[in-house]
Amino acid sequence: MSNDYFSVNGDAYRITGSRVSLDSVVYNYLSGLSPEGIAENFDTLSLEQVYGAITYYLSHRLEVDRHLMSNRAKFEALRKQARESHPLLYRKLEEMQEALS
Repeated sequence: MSNDYFSVNGDAYRITGSRVSLDSVVYNYLSGLSPEGIAENFDTLSLEQVYGAITYYLSHRLEVDRHLMSNRAKFEALRKQARESHPLLYRKLEEMQEALS
C-alpha cells in the first residue's frame, strides 16, 4: 500500500496535509468509533484519509502497536518526572479533584 495518507517525521506518524497523528486516528478506531465518527472528530481529515490511516494500521499492526507502546512509555516517564518535580502542585490538584467529587 502506498503511504500517501501519512508521513513519518522522526518518530511521529502524521496524516498527510494535517497535524493529526496516526496515533489519534488509531486510538479513536480502537475505542470503537466508525471512520465517519473519526472524520467528524477531526474536521481537517477527509473520510478517505481516515480510511487510509485505518487501512495502514491494519496492514502494519505490529509496527504501529510498538510505536504506540513506545509513546505511552515516554508519556508515563514524563508524567512521573513532572509529579516528582512539582509535588505541591499535584497535591493541590488532587485536593481540588477530591473536593469536586
